[in-house]
Amino acid sequence: MATAAVDGTVLAQSDDTVVVEGNHYFPPDSVRWDHFSETDRTTVCGWKGTANYYSVTVGQATLENVAWTYHSPKDAAAEIRDYVAFYPKVSVDAG
Repeated sequence: MATAAVDGTVLAQSDDTVVVEGNHYFPPDSVRWDHFSETDRTTVCGWKGTANYYSVTVGQATLENVAWTYHSPKDAAAEIRDYVAFYPKVSVDAG
């Protein structure tokens, strides 16, 4: 089971992640959304589309724009629609 965590706080956990370009994308129902707040940041990937970002708050610490998702991915990335991936500030253990 893959687990994403910060300082021992689990942010997402799933047996059904999708690995794309070395990143585990977690299904939306496996994410503890109470730690997330969507930001205005977006980036564009040529084959996946536009990514939307989240900041994560654990305790008193907020990690800005540390998670991302594709709400409307291009067809080539349809399998990761609304799945969430993390930058290395979040520890992802593939189990």
